[in-house]
Amino acid sequence: MACRVSSLCRPRLTAGALARGLFAAVLMASVGWGGVLQAANQSVQGAKKAEESGFDGDAPTAILTEASSGSVLFEKNADELRAPSSMMKLMTAEVVFNAIKKGDIKPTDEYRISENAWRKGGAPSGGSTMFAAINSKVSVDDLLHGAIIQSGNDACIALAEGIAGNERIFAADFMTKRARELGMTKSTFGNSNGLPDPGNKMTVRELAILARHIILDFPEFYKLFGEKEYTWNKIRQPNRNPLLNSMEGADGLKTGYTKEGGYGMVGSAVQNGTRLIVVVNGLEDPEDRATEAKKMLEWGFRNFETRTLIAADQPVGYAKVFGGESRSVKLVAKTPVKVMVHKNGSDKLIARVVYSGPVRAPVEAGQKVGVVRVWRSGNIAVETPVYAAEAIGTGSTMRRAIDGASELVIGMFRAGAEKL
Repeated sequence: MACRVSSLCRPRLTAGALARGLFAAVLMASVGWGGVLQAANQSVQGAKKAEESGFDGDAPTAILTEASSGSVLFEKNADELRAPSSMMKLMTAEVVFNAIKKGDIKPTDEYRISENAWRKGGAPSGGSTMFAAINSKVSVDDLLHGAIIQSGNDACIALAEGIAGNERIFAADFMTKRARELGMTKSTFGNSNGLPDPGNKMTVRELAILARHIILDFPEFYKLFGEKEYTWNKIRQPNRNPLLNSMEGADGLKTGYTKEGGYGMVGSAVQNGTRLIVVVNGLEDPEDRATEAKKMLEWGFRNFETRTLIAADQPVGYAKVFGGESRSVKLVAKTPVKVMVHKNGSDKLIARVVYSGPVRAPVEAGQKVGVVRVWRSGNIAVETPVYAAEAIGTGSTMRRAIDGASELVIGMFRAGAEKL
């Protein structure tokens, strides 16, 4: 099986032999937008430079996305692994949110503040803390408030120990496993809170993925990130997110700092029904962190708007089928394929369906086949799964033999071409 790539047609036209591979899906689109959607003649790779995006960013690593579609508006070194510092607490929070949602734990469950949690993350530590008393019992709900609003390292350790027994097991067996389930393939975790550890590495892209997931899948918990203060043990502490008091519609998420990682922030805001997510990391000053995040969000709200390229359940194209009653299967996206575009309509978009194929029969209706990827200015702006719109049964013995022979010839041709 080989990866198949096919190019999306120009607006209101049906693609013909625009395929990049020997076997390519035919893609269809009706795009209600005056911008340019073009078929690509070559692969587009690499990160967008700041000057090409129209935004002048100072953060060493940064990304700006639209929450609903996941569309990327700007990125800079977005896949560079760095210490996430306290921004990593988002992963601990997500693990707890998911455990509550599954019924494995309850918000009223109480966990003990161990000496380890108290010394490493509590009052004696000198770091951000909830000030939970040693050997006291604190509910999961209160620990979440302490971890999210007060950035309490002790709260995170107590949650990790209460769920997994110890922090290392929580980091390896809960945080890492859950990150992979969410499609975060690069992130690694050495502890629960982001305190300096060689194992703590995340990219701004994966932090944005994580933030988007929390916002969309846990709205009942997401509101915690917008609370401006919390009091525990008679100590009132403000939320450390500077956007909450400086930007319209800002309601999350988390700041972070370590000497290794620098100053970073995951932020989100809603204006005129559009939610954007910003992640910056590696800055040298907390004021620069706040300024950079706000500047990027304001730039996104000012310059972009959401447009639908392909409606939900509209045929996107066809994928080649191996050994089936039909030689191809129609593909659809279950959700609209939307992308954020410049309001002036100057964007040039490239879209392709990418799948591993040919798809072996039988094919079930609703079976995931691949993805449709949309590039804007050389950057992947959005990626949406595509599914088989119909069932394709197994073909005759003759059909399977013909398809097998075709794939053999193609494989030999490809192997010969690679040696040239």
